[in-house]
Amino acid sequence: MPKSRGAVSTQAAVAELRRAPLAPGKRSPCQAAGSSTISPATWRLRDNLVAALIADFRAIFACDPAARHWLEVLLCSPGLHALAGYRLAHWLFRRRLSLLPRLISHGVRWLTGIEIHPGACLGRGVVIDHGMGVVIGETAVVGDHALIYQGVTLGGTGKDLGKRHPTLGCHVVVGAGAKVLGNIHIGDFARIGAGAVVLRDVPAHCTAVGVPARHICRQRGDAEA
Repeated sequence: MPKSRGAVSTQAAVAELRRAPLAPGKRSPCQAAGSSTISPATWRLRDNLVAALIADFRAIFACDPAARHWLEVLLCSPGLHALAGYRLAHWLFRRRLSLLPRLISHGVRWLTGIEIHPGACLGRGVVIDHGMGVVIGETAVVGDHALIYQGVTLGGTGKDLGKRHPTLGCHVVVGAGAKVLGNIHIGDFARIGAGAVVLRDVPAHCTAVGVPARHICRQRGDAEA
């Protein structure tokens, strides 16, 4: 299945990250977390909150057929509100502040029912649809144009330190109530079915369904146990 024009391969993303200039002695939180795939465009936006929020806002109209008017989306989209609070908290978190970003995250959780740790790394154009009960852990990485539905957990297994949350590639769809747990990788254009419990890597262009999840890979037309 050919990739869309906006897709970025893992190899290209990693190469771009290695070339990306950073201040001496500093690493981005996603590099520190051991990110393996994220669009280079995310890093160009890392200090530009307005541009990132505009990308999130536009993505809603591409993903949600219920989005009719810009004012309705601006005022009544809890996912957009949660992303706005996260991006401010993440900007502060990268500047080695700890308490204020967590307070912002806590307030956003109280207002929207969506909990995103300030240390998580989210690309641009991410959509959190409905959103109630979504939890995204500290070392999680979410690629560009991911679509996350209500009740999703990107969490750890409770046994690891360091990078302990999943990495989602670009254009990933995570269905309602799905649990993606541990330091695993979800490939570009993968889909996680509603209610699935995913405990191991999912290849690109594959669908994971069931408890525990099994893989249905469209490019091969077969399933993995």
